[in-house]
Amino acid sequence: MTAHGQINHLTNQHKKLEEIIAAELSHHDWDEARVAALKKQKLRIKDELERLKSVH
Repeated sequence: MTAHGQINHLTNQHKKLEEIIAAELSHHDWDEARVAALKKQKLRIKDELERLKSVH
């Protein structure tokens, strides 16, 4: 996959995670551990996106 393709893929994953987190938080009994894990995953993707963008 090209760098541009990777950036697009990771951007889409990042957006999906935002949606999942928002949906989870909309429940009155949301799972704190699940949201924390999703936020960590989202942060890793953001870091990878920034790394790819700085290289290219």
